[in-house]
Parts: sequence; structure tokens; C-alpha cells
Amino acid sequence: MCGPLNFLRGTLVFPQPVMSEWNLPDLIDHTLLRPDATKIDVLRLCQEAKDHRFTVIFVPPCYVDEAVAAVVGTAIRVGIPIGFPLGGHTTKAKVTEAVEAVARGAQVLDLVLNVSRLKSGDREYVRKDIAEVVNATPGVEHKVILETCYLNQEEKRMACQLVVEAGADYVKTSTGFGAAGATVEDVRLMKEAVAGRAKVKASGGIRDWKTTLAMLEAGADRIGTSASLAIMTEWQLQRPPVS
Repeated sequence: MCGPLNFLRGTLVFPQPVMSEWNLPDLIDHTLLRPDATKIDVLRLCQEAKDHRFTVIFVPPCYVDEAVAAVVGTAIRVGIPIGFPLGGHTTKAKVTEAVEAVARGAQVLDLVLNVSRLKSGDREYVRKDIAEVVNATPGVEHKVILETCYLNQEEKRMACQLVVEAGADYVKTSTGFGAAGATVEDVRLMKEAVAGRAKVKASGGIRDWKTTLAMLEAGADRIGTSASLAIMTEWQLQRPPVS
């Protein structure tokens, strides 16, 4: 991510990250899942995605119709959370949510893992819970939220393995509603655990470019954030000038 070390008048100068390596709009899931978000807020999010060329937006399930209509004719994909935010829904309820969202035009689903069942040692229940949603909604992207703040290291690795076995596309750190959000250490652990068989999305508490860059350098393939505009502003200011 960084260029070679340089020496200036005998002093070691550490290189700055190469900002141009990341085309940030392509990597952000522009998100609005606050419980008090209004339809006006959702439509504003859709316009922001158009203006800044974000490729994925996340909105509450009740606004999937408005979001899909607002971005029709663009490359923007609408994402919907499933089993959000606690993950303790029955599998049937999660499948029903997912199928309805896709039928209404959603193309990305972020499914909350059943943390309680995982911590109870019910591996097959967790795997099947994910797999049934994946199998019921072919042709769309599936991310599984581990809510890492509630898991120990062994449980995080187990969760990643089950996500891969269930056929989902991504493991994701957090909902943003848990006790803590994404950490560099968790992103590295998840990247190692999936071993190229799935991608990693960092989400939860990512509110500036410095944190975003740390997550990307740790191995995150996508960033989920509601602070997208502030991050974009910092990223653009720090990018090297185009020659």
C-alpha cells in the first residue's frame, strides 16, 4: 500500500499511503438505517449515491420500493438488512424478509447471524439459517453480519467457516447497533479465516478516512458507513493531485 522508504538529508521519511490505490466510491455501502430516518432522508441518501457514485445503498426494508424507484436507470444497487439488528429471528422469518426484499428489487442482502445459537454451539443451526436465505434468493449478493463484539476469537473463526459453508459472499463485522463496531484486528482475523472463499465488509463506527484506510489495508473489501460524505471529503483532500 505504501511506496519505498525515502531519505531526506539523512533522515528516514516514512511514506504516506497511496490514496490513488483506492477508488473509494466503489468500495462504500452508503447506509441509512437509523430508526428515526424518514422517507425524505432515504430519498436524500439515494441522491447522494448518484452524486458521489456510490454503487450500493442500504435502507430500511420499508423503503425498498422508494429506493429502487429513486435509483432506477443507474448502476446503484439497493441493499436491505435481514434479521436486523439482533439476528434472533426464526429462519422462516429471515427467508420471508429476504424473498420479499428481492422481489421488490433489492440486489444486496446483509443477514445478521444468529449470535445466540452460535454461542450455544449450534453450528448446524447457524449454517442452515444462512444457507436457507442464500438458497431462497439466488442471483443477489449475500453478506453475513457476525456482530464480532459479542464473539471470542474461536467463535469469530467458526462463524466465518459457517458463512463460507453456507455459500454467502461476504462476512461482515458489525451492525453498528452492537456494543462495539469494526476493528482492524477483527478484519484481519476474518480475512485469514475465509482464506479467499468469501470477502470481508468492515462496518460499525467507521466515520473518517483514517479509519477507513486502516480497514482497507487490513483486508476489508467493502466499507459500510453512514458517514460516507465526510469520509469522501477527507479522501479527496488527501489524494495526490492529478498531473
